[in-house]
Amino acid sequence: MTQTNDTDFAADKAKQREQARTFAIAAARSLTDNQCSETLVLDLKGQSPVAEMLVITTGTSDRQMKSAADDVVEIAPDTGHSLVRQAADARHTWIVSDFGDVVVHIFEPHTRAFYDLELLWGDADKIKWQREK
Repeated sequence: MTQTNDTDFAADKAKQREQARTFAIAAARSLTDNQCSETLVLDLKGQSPVAEMLVITTGTSDRQMKSAADDVVEIAPDTGHSLVRQAADARHTWIVSDFGDVVVHIFEPHTRAFYDLELLWGDADKIKWQREK
């Protein structure tokens, strides 16, 4: 591989990471606008072979969680993302939306505590996503 190809690859990777970060922050803001709480954006760089960013939040009801998830799907194209797949458990206490390099988890409180993804990804850096006041 030539030096130019290495440089191009690094530049493409940096651009992809920045787009993932931008989308993850936009998703966190959208979720909070939709009354979700305790929203986290975690940077999985070097920790996941699949995703760059993980968004975790808590919803209040199955209807509210579905609506919040749908709104994230709607804003995804603004940063070049699209929904790869979405799944929910039978009781709709958890919705996961996979956008490739960004994965969004919406939990009801007890299910979030049970899975405790914050502990699982405890070494990941937390990304500041809140709007400036």
